[in-house]
Amino acid sequence: MAKKTKSKAKVSCRMLPVMHPDAAGVDIGAEEIFVAVPANRDVESVRSFDTFTRDLHLLADWLQSCRVRTVAMESTGVYWIPLYQILETIGFQVFLVNAQHIKNVPGRKSDVSDCQWIQYLHSVGLLKASFWPPDEICVIRSLWRHRENLVQMAAEHTMHMQKALSQMNLQLHHVLSEITSVSGLAILDAILAGERDPAKLASLCNWRVRSSRETVAKVIGRRLSPRALVCAAAVPCWLSLLSEAPL
Repeated sequence: MAKKTKSKAKVSCRMLPVMHPDAAGVDIGAEEIFVAVPANRDVESVRSFDTFTRDLHLLADWLQSCRVRTVAMESTGVYWIPLYQILETIGFQVFLVNAQHIKNVPGRKSDVSDCQWIQYLHSVGLLKASFWPPDEICVIRSLWRHRENLVQMAAEHTMHMQKALSQMNLQLHHVLSEITSVSGLAILDAILAGERDPAKLASLCNWRVRSSRETVAKVIGRRLSPRALVCAAAVPCWLSLLSEAPL
């Protein structure tokens, strides 16, 4: 005899009790922002604002007039950052929500806009705020990531310079441990300044260079292509700017 399976009744998320009655939902775009507040707070419970700073402050003023205390928004792209900072400075409790979490919640009606759906999910407590560090940590993290990008770009430019030197058969990497070392950059700066004498260029090597000056002069040679020099010229300038950067 077949066993009877108990059917579990599906509870719609629209029957859940309201936990945050003063909640608002924000749908952020590149050029326009849609905001939804509880229907009893304003005649027009859904409004759109431009993304300029003045309009973001108007948005915050409207939320205050609607007696909103907490706001939920998706963490898509970087467009949310200015509004997040303004609302947090004013004193709103801002929920930065992963967009995937909102998509995984069932029961959405097709006639409900994104901001209204976010507002409802936030009001019933179905949204979890993502971690956003304090301003001090954000500044340090941004600087660290920027420095990491600069170092990576410097490494890529160094490879371009080495390719240009190889095209001229200027094989400094055989006699120098790093072509971007003090000796390597001194030789390159002299070449770009117009020096072509291998002996004089070899004399620019630091005393720590193990290869003899005769070997360095032999490696340098006299055949220097103007086209390849143009490609190699940008790298010392880039490395100089990177070394002078405060990061």
